[in-house]
Amino acid sequence: MNQDLSIVTLILHASFAVQMVIAALLTVSLASWSVIFSKLISIKRINSGNEAFEQEFWSGKNLNELYNGVANRVDGAPLERIFASGMREFLKLRERRVTEPSALLDGARRAMRASFQRELDAMESNLSFLASVGSVSPYVGLFGTIWGIMHAFVGLSNLTQVTLATVAPGIAEALVATAIGLFAAIPAVLAYNRFARQIDRSAITLESFIEEFSNILQRNASQPPVAGTR
Repeated sequence: MNQDLSIVTLILHASFAVQMVIAALLTVSLASWSVIFSKLISIKRINSGNEAFEQEFWSGKNLNELYNGVANRVDGAPLERIFASGMREFLKLRERRVTEPSALLDGARRAMRASFQRELDAMESNLSFLASVGSVSPYVGLFGTIWGIMHAFVGLSNLTQVTLATVAPGIAEALVATAIGLFAAIPAVLAYNRFARQIDRSAITLESFIEEFSNILQRNASQPPVAGTR
């Protein structure tokens, strides 16, 4: 007799515990895909914004004019916010009559470092979720498989004659949990590795900008407060 061993049928005929495991894995998989698409859009927007601001920064525009243009921008790129935080602190210290170049530079660098850490934390948001999905999902699926196999063998113990046809459905139902666990884990692992590399490159870009901007501020620290040149 032919038996329907489609995925849907296997899930519907699985034990309650296996169905709960499968439902949890499918929910986690949907959540991870939501994070993946959101992170793809976010990183693309961050990279394009950083490139646009970097081009504007190195175009030779006056620092004060550049600061006035980005200081109150709420949807700016990370580079813009780091620049604004450093420039803001630099100008505040000058307003307080701080004239020591090292004090001006140290204050600006601390402000930029704090802003850099906030930007890095924002870029890394939800990465830990993807890492958890990638590492835990296979084991959750394996738990469902083991439970399903145990349930299948308990049911077979009541039969006087056991054949492959009677064993196969129960084993197949149990293995579905492992398959769905891998389905949830593999995209999460691949996405995590890709996003981690992209964030590392973005972090290097931000750190390089902090060093380059610090050199510019160091040259401006000994100039009159009205100066905003390079």
